[in-house]
Amino acid sequence: MDKSVLKIGELAARSGLTVRALHHYDSIGLLTPSARAGSGYRLYNRTDVARLHNIQALRRFGMSLADIATFLASPDAPFADIVAQQIAALGKQIEQATALRAQLAQLQQQMASGSDPELEDWLAALEHMNLYERYFTPEELRRLPFWQQDARRNAAWIALVGEAETLMAQGVPADDPQAGALSERWMQTLERDTAANPEFARRLTLMLDQEAAAQQHTRITPALKQYVSAAFGARKLCIYAKYLSADEMRGMRENSGKNQNEWIALIAAVHRHLETGIPHDAPSAQALARQWMALYLAQIGGDPATLAKIRAAHDQEPALLNGTWVTPAMLDYIRLSYATLA
Repeated sequence: MDKSVLKIGELAARSGLTVRALHHYDSIGLLTPSARAGSGYRLYNRTDVARLHNIQALRRFGMSLADIATFLASPDAPFADIVAQQIAALGKQIEQATALRAQLAQLQQQMASGSDPELEDWLAALEHMNLYERYFTPEELRRLPFWQQDARRNAAWIALVGEAETLMAQGVPADDPQAGALSERWMQTLERDTAANPEFARRLTLMLDQEAAAQQHTRITPALKQYVSAAFGARKLCIYAKYLSADEMRGMRENSGKNQNEWIALIAAVHRHLETGIPHDAPSAQALARQWMALYLAQIGGDPATLAKIRAAHDQEPALLNGTWVTPAMLDYIRLSYATLA
């Protein structure tokens, strides 16, 4: 038997179709076998099988048999496009299956950590997962510790949020040392749970700003977030106060907290440059250095003496970088890049 052709039963078995379906395709002229054996068996060659693949691909896209026949009758029928569309469709199915698997694994972890969730708990968990998937790809979620909802991490965040709520309810000012200590732990925990990736932190912040469901699930309201942010800024200012004059500190306080969105986006961009190995003298790196210095000078002014004091503070106080997603390597990168502009 010629191995380059298939009998109708063999093709049916390999393609997952029935012999009856192949007979029907033949009867309506959609797929006619190219040859017959001496015994009368229908024989399908490579061209026939390729046509059957196209037929089945178009069927999956919801096209009727009549429309498929018209489409394939065209001498310019884009067969490569059919394969590309099928690959895209399969990719989407894989993505959906991956997301579903993550959701099921998440629910399994919840059940393993305590009693079986109630109906509302299941629905809330699914809503929470879908919310994250609007801001992160499946691959990014696998790299995001915040997404791994283990009991220890959940308990840590519940405690932090509870402490912040209590301080706010008691009227403790954001510049109180107690609030500052809480904000330091908060930001360090957040830095850890975003895998020290500022882009993840930027998107989490965006999600909390835009999604009421995220605020409800985490209890991190805009007011709470603002309180922690103000406390964190005040704590940093206390460190700078050891190095700056009263006039310099007045300027720092006036500009504290400004351009936060621009800063986190810029820090994320520098982080990407470091991760991908872009040289510090590349044009894109130089553009980031210019933007960094512009924001920096807008915050502290352009007095060279003040700049020297700030540099000394950072050399002596590593805690200034805690919870900021800024690393010494990042600062060195910016300095080297800025030097190439001279």
